[in-house]
Amino acid sequence: MTGHPLADAPSSLGAAIDAYLLELRVERGLSPLTIDAYRRDLTQFASSTRGADWRGDPDPARRFLAGLRGAGRRGSTLARKAAAIRSFYGFALREGTATRDVATLLEAPRAGSYLPDVLARDQVEGILGAPSDDDPAGLRDGAILELLYASGLRVSELIGLDLDRLDLANLQLRVIGKGNKERRVPMGEPARDRLHRYISGPRQEWTARRPTSAVFVSQRGRRLGREAVWRIVRRWSAAAGVATRVTPHTFRHSFATHLLEGGADLRVVQALLGHASISTTQLYTHLTGERLREVYARSHPRA
Repeated sequence: MTGHPLADAPSSLGAAIDAYLLELRVERGLSPLTIDAYRRDLTQFASSTRGADWRGDPDPARRFLAGLRGAGRRGSTLARKAAAIRSFYGFALREGTATRDVATLLEAPRAGSYLPDVLARDQVEGILGAPSDDDPAGLRDGAILELLYASGLRVSELIGLDLDRLDLANLQLRVIGKGNKERRVPMGEPARDRLHRYISGPRQEWTARRPTSAVFVSQRGRRLGREAVWRIVRRWSAAAGVATRVTPHTFRHSFATHLLEGGADLRVVQALLGHASISTTQLYTHLTGERLREVYARSHPRA
């Protein structure tokens, strides 16, 4: 008997799935119910591999899906499980856990495309204005929120920031993204100003006895973790009266969407986000199309 649902799977696969589920929670901010569905589907897949080479061989995933199809499972169920496996393999390839792009070798699910949640501009302004600069923690939190939106950072990129990667004078920073790739991204003056006040104030005090290179730290001087940033976003979104679920990744989605709505070139947005493939960035063109249609339907007298 085992105490972990993935304990019977090859340990490396179980660990890779656990890492993927953590990303879904803290990076993409999916709901607990959605993550539980991913966990069930991937645990079922893991138990079917029986020690096969899941890293570079598509056959374990193909056999798993074929077995479900042969058992008469519904098309919607097959599409969901195929989507979970393809998404997992995309993550595993980026992280270097998988050795082959298995996702592209599987039949694409026929389910609808995922469109991320995006904040309205006034909602962003409300959240960014919620923390008080008179409070040390509020000053730090405001700098975090400003940078998430100003630069479109992933939460892992934000918490991994070191002081030597900030160039406040030139309004930019160097980010280590997925695949250990570095990119330069700009920031706005509000983000620069809040960062300067935080670094020269609360951060200096909090790290006086515990030197660290980390930009964002707790009041004990330790580098902030993903969960802490998630809680900061949730706290100030609620304080701003935003009823929809907001996560750190919501700011990244909003950053990309607002840039495209403002006329930014798709390739520029791709570079700013650190996407390896333009097809990933193109998701936001579909999203802006939906938003434009909504505005048109509300505003045009002959819509």
